[in-house]
Amino acid sequence: MPHTIRHAPEGGVTYEAFCAAYGCGAESGPQDGQGAAQDWALRHAGLSGHDLFRRVYTDHARVTPAAAGPSHDPGRVGPGGGGGT
Repeated sequence: MPHTIRHAPEGGVTYEAFCAAYGCGAESGPQDGQGAAQDWALRHAGLSGHDLFRRVYTDHARVTPAAAGPSHDPGRVGPGGGGGT
């Protein structure tokens, strides 16, 4: 049975930054706002001289059964999905 997957706003979004300098391992931890993770990276760079970071944005998704029949919904997985015409 085909299903759809969509962003679930009630789950929120988290932002994290990880220092990618060899052997460092410092990280911001999960933040509610993008600015907080970026501020952490800027502070860490200023203190350590490290200049390479990995940024991770995590959201939540809800999967539900798709309605019967053909669909042109790009979020649909299975026959009829994928944004066809």
